[in-house]
Amino acid sequence: MARPWLNVLAQVLPVPLGLLFSGVLVWGATNADWSDTSSNSGNTWTSGSLGLANDSTVPMFRVDNMRPGDTGANCIRIKSNAGFPTALKLYGNSPNWPSNFQSFINLHIEVGSGGASGNCKGFTAHRTAFNGTLDEFMALYTDYRTGLGPWTLAGKPLSSLGFRVAWKFSPSAPNGSQSVATNEAAFTWEAREQG
Repeated sequence: MARPWLNVLAQVLPVPLGLLFSGVLVWGATNADWSDTSSNSGNTWTSGSLGLANDSTVPMFRVDNMRPGDTGANCIRIKSNAGFPTALKLYGNSPNWPSNFQSFINLHIEVGSGGASGNCKGFTAHRTAFNGTLDEFMALYTDYRTGLGPWTLAGKPLSSLGFRVAWKFSPSAPNGSQSVATNEAAFTWEAREQG
């Protein structure tokens, strides 16, 4: 049984298919622009670090049986291995401050190079950072914002600053300052990224 519509379909269908196919070829030919690419691979980001240490594991001062006029000094070296320059500051911290006794202990703090914890041999002072009483130091310089400095530490390769802290028990300390102890005093060095 013959199907006449198949003949008609066979004669009509090639024309639209041919037009469609030729349109695709023309479209492809008109979009055949020159092209090239260049890439830069291997990009990574690593955050820096800020490390600060000192060369002492014991207190700089543990003075007993002071008498008016007694003096002493100690050095400490602060080291930075930050991957960028930092601004270093020094401040004090002590619980239950103040007490009247500290006003009779004079402090002279110098910043420089050389020296090490427990040994000021080779220390060279660059400038005076503080000259006053222990009481004034603890009251005025209480955090990074109010601290002494800033001093620049370059960071890696390891850079450091030396500090010499000298004290003197006032010759005019009254009798009421006998058998009295200060509250514990902490000297804190803090470094922040230089901005």
